[in-house]
Amino acid sequence: MGKTILSVINQKGGVGKTTTVINLATALAQKGKKILVIDLDPQGNATTGLGKSNNDDEKNVYNLLIGKITLKEVIQSSNIDGLDLIGSNVNLSGLEVETANDGNRAFILKEILKNNNENILSKYEIIFIDCPPSLTLLTVMSLVAADELLVPLQTEFFALEGITQLVKTIDRIKINLNPQLKIRGILLTMFDRRNKLSGQVDEEARKYFKNKVYQTVIPRNVRLSEAPSHGMPCVVYDKNCLGSRSYLNLAEEFLEQNNIGSAA
Repeated sequence: MGKTILSVINQKGGVGKTTTVINLATALAQKGKKILVIDLDPQGNATTGLGKSNNDDEKNVYNLLIGKITLKEVIQSSNIDGLDLIGSNVNLSGLEVETANDGNRAFILKEILKNNNENILSKYEIIFIDCPPSLTLLTVMSLVAADELLVPLQTEFFALEGITQLVKTIDRIKINLNPQLKIRGILLTMFDRRNKLSGQVDEEARKYFKNKVYQTVIPRNVRLSEAPSHGMPCVVYDKNCLGSRSYLNLAEEFLEQNNIGSAA
């Protein structure tokens, strides 16, 4: 398998996007895959959720995007074997204004990852990009740079309306900026079996997106919410809780999608 750049995207906040990035990335690293996480959200929650500071004024994705530092300089090791990180900080929120006169700004991240001087990225099998919860320049950058998308879908009212808008945006990006872009999978999150609405959203999503929807669903789970405050993914914080077991199952399903299998 070649390197896959995977953006995890939903323009709505609070759907489990960052939780999915850090736990799926960690679960895959635990299975022997070499993973890089790029935190493209100015809030920096993926950065802190992997145990790193989002106040680092030097090693951050903002400095990479403005050309102040190189890929080699910006990548940090995480506390998880096989998982590295390009962290974020709040300066990233100013990038849209600062690049207003750059006609090619949507391609900045893609060019950096494509140029890949010194083959810094060659060791990684999957590069996850955690997007901000809005359709801003940063999200467009990630859509242009990505090969595939993973879309967390909260099993709540209006969720499908929001994803319909997202699909329209993805289609526009494909026509104008990245014709190869495709949705790898839709992940149902915050699922509550006691709630009739969760079941209805599940049914509707599978009817609309068919086999793009993962069989694994991510439940509402207190431990998933607690883990980030301890600076670690839930699959490390409490690997036996229901949330962690769901992400470990998702990792298996993710690998089966293209038969790359678990490392021996």
